Parts: sequence; C-alpha cells; structure tokens
Amino acid sequence: MSQNMIEARPLPAKKRRSMSWNSREGRGVIYQIVALASVVAFVWLLVRNTLRNMRERGIQSGYDFMNQPFGFDVSETLISYDVMSTYWTAFGIGLLNTLKVALIGIVLATIVGTLIGVGRFSANYIVRKLCYWYVEFFRNVPIYLQLLIWYIVFTEMLPSFEEAWQAGHFYLSKGGFAFPWPVWQLGQSLALIGIVAGIAASVAYARKARKHFDLTGQQKPVLWVALALIGGLALLGWLAGGAPGEWSLPVKGTFQVEEGAAFSPEFLALLIGLVLYTASFIAEIVRSGISSVSLGQHEAAASLGLSKRQSMRLVVLPQALRVIIPPLTSQYLNLTKNSSLAVAIGYPDLVSIAQTSLNQTGRAIEALSIVMLVYLTLSLITSGLMNWFNARAAIQER
Repeated sequence: MSQNMIEARPLPAKKRRSMSWNSREGRGVIYQIVALASVVAFVWLLVRNTLRNMRERGIQSGYDFMNQPFGFDVSETLISYDVMSTYWTAFGIGLLNTLKVALIGIVLATIVGTLIGVGRFSANYIVRKLCYWYVEFFRNVPIYLQLLIWYIVFTEMLPSFEEAWQAGHFYLSKGGFAFPWPVWQLGQSLALIGIVAGIAASVAYARKARKHFDLTGQQKPVLWVALALIGGLALLGWLAGGAPGEWSLPVKGTFQVEEGAAFSPEFLALLIGLVLYTASFIAEIVRSGISSVSLGQHEAAASLGLSKRQSMRLVVLPQALRVIIPPLTSQYLNLTKNSSLAVAIGYPDLVSIAQTSLNQTGRAIEALSIVMLVYLTLSLITSGLMNWFNARAAIQER
C-alpha cells in the first residue's frame, strides 16, 4: 500500500509538463501572448503612423490646448465658469452634467422599471395591460426620436415664462422647471452629512433585522426605521448648524424666471426620455426575474401566512435578483452612454463640449480620446459596483 502511494507522487512534474507546447493549456497561453503582442504592435503602429501623417500635413497634435481659454458660453454649469475658463474646466462641466443625468436617470429608471415589472403580475386587469403597453410602446420607439419629441414638448408646447404654469413657488414653462432652493450654509452641509450617516446606519440596522428574521422568524420594521434614522440625523445636523431657514425663491423677471434653482428644458427632455426608454427594458428584466422564481416559492410563502406584498418583497424579489442584476448592469451602461445623444437637443454634456472643442481647435483625436477614456472609466466603475452587488445578492448555500 505504501509502495503504491510512493509511486503515485510524481504528479506535480506532469502538471509542470502540461504547460509545454505539446499540451493544450500550454498552446493556449502561447496563443494568448501572441495575440496580445499583436494587438499592442498594431496600436503602436497606428499611433506612430497617425502622428507622422499629422506632422507631414502640418496638423497640430497634443493636449496643450486644454490650458487655453474655452471662449464659449456653457448654458448649464455646476461649478463656476466664464468664457475665459480653460478647456479643462469646460470638460469638467461636461462630465458633471453627464454624471447628473446618468445618476438621476439610473435611480428613476430603476424605480419606474421595477414598478412596471411588478405591475405586470397585478391581479388588476387594467393595471396589468397598462404596464404591458407601456413596455411595448417605449421599448420599440427609438430613443433618439423620443428625445426629440420631449424636446419639442418642452420648448414649443409649454407656455412662455410670462404665462408659466405656477403652483406656489414652482414654475413650469418653456424656460424649464424652476423651484425653491435653500441658500447653502453650514446647516445644509451638516444635514447632508447627517443623511449620509443615516443611510449607513440604516444599512447596518437592515442587516441586523435580516439576521433577527432568519433566527426567529419575526420581522422588524425596516423602512420606517430607516426613514427615521435618515431624517433624524439630517435634522440634528441642520439644528447643529444653526437651523438656517433662508430660501432662494423663484420670481418672474424681465426675460425669465429668476432666483431659485431650475432644470432647463434640454435637461428635462433628456432625463425623461432616457428614464422612460430605459425603464421599459428594466421592467422586462424584472418581469423575467420574477417569472424565474418557481411557483413553489410563492406557495411556500403563502403557507407561512405572508401576504402577496410580503411574499413579493421578502421571498420572490430576493431570489429574482440573481437573474435581474446581470442584465440590469447592461441597462445602466446603456443609459449612461445614451446620454451622449444630448448633443442633438443642445444639452452641454461631455460629448457636446468635446464637439465644440473639436470645431475650435481641430484636435479631433485628442477630444475624442478624452470622451472615450471618460466613458470607459464610467463603464468600468458601474460594472465593478454592480458585480460587487451581484456577489452580495447571490444566494449563499449553507
């Protein structure tokens, strides 16, 4: 017996030999190295020939123009800007505008898409059919056409600012949607910190409540406690900062609604178009995820005395997440990249700023390379976060 064990030991040597040319694994590694080297060589030749041809034709290259004044006005800015600001500042504004649309759009599209997807299983015939026709309509109309339609609605069909629709201090007109905004002081900053702390505390409480439910079968309230934590800590921060109560209220000026804060018609058209279009795909993803959960899980939840709403929230959706999250990641990426269509309706996103820079400087490769790098980075970050969430939501076998 011991002799057989001794004779069976030289397996690692065979494993080392398996990486040679005579093995499939070894040839696979060599092929990959050759393919990677070929791609690197091709890119190097492409860059070298491009730069040489540009020098021969007297075409300037490089990113030195980024430190020069942009020279054009930007209609929407989240940071201080004037026409003498550099191209770096202009590209930063375009990036912030893209992020604003993408982040708000992802949140709203997820909420709308989830509601529509769950509504496809409603016992109410009208609700079920309305959700079905919503998906069929918005999913099959090109997003570019939807953006143009919404842009026409906000710029042509709404009243002028003199006859703006008013509800209290809220105004809706061709100039956009104006609303009150607090004058930012220390209290608002501390309230924002309180909101972040409240969200972290809510996540920790939700985990403890889930463990308590798994151990005892008794469910603790999570939603109301989370809202109380977030609202309470925000209120404490606001009070600690002196409880500032000054607001900037919109008023009708000579040429537009002034003061307060406002969403431009371009931003609203882009946001609504992206949300409605993407939500139709998310709704189908949610519907397919719920359909993937076997009927026995519904029956088991009912046998425990759970209502349909509790069954959907506690039993069905957690199991459906493993089917929902991977395609949901693609929709988040699509929404972010579809925001580049903003150039068609005049919203100053990253692509719009890059196009203006290209027209002014002629640095097409440089401007487009910045856009490509930004969208690649955003896509990788989104994919990384969703992969982490997918790993957290995966069903762990005990």
